[in-house]
Amino acid sequence: MEKHIHLLSILYIAFSIMGVLTALVVFVILTGGGILSGDEQALFITSAVGTTISTIIFIFSIPGIIGGYALYKGKNWARILIMILAAFNLFNIPLGTILGVYTFWVLLQEESMRYFDKTLIMDEEPVA
Repeated sequence: MEKHIHLLSILYIAFSIMGVLTALVVFVILTGGGILSGDEQALFITSAVGTTISTIIFIFSIPGIIGGYALYKGKNWARILIMILAAFNLFNIPLGTILGVYTFWVLLQEESMRYFDKTLIMDEEPVA
C-alpha cells in the first residue's frame, strides 16, 4: 500500500501544479485579450476577471501541493487534508472524480491507516 500512497502523493502534486499552470494561462489569456482590444474599459474588466479567476484556481491548487508533499513524507495530517481535497475533486469531472475515488480507495484501507499510525509513532519524540 505504501506504493499507492506515494503514487497518490505524486498525482496530487502533479494535479495541483496543473492547476497553478491553468491559473497562469487564464490570467495571461484574459488580460492579454484586454490589452489586444485597445479599449481601457475592456482591459479593466478582463484584467479584473482574469485576476479573480486565476487567484481562485491558484488558492485551490496550493493545498494539493502541500498535502501531496506531506503525504509523500508520511504525515498523518496530510491523509486528512488529502481526503478533504478528494471530496472536492469528486465534482471535478472526469479526472478529479477518478483521483477522488482512487484517493478514498487508497487512504481508507486498513493497511494505509496502519502505515500512518506507524509514521505517527516514529515522529514522536522520546520521553526522557
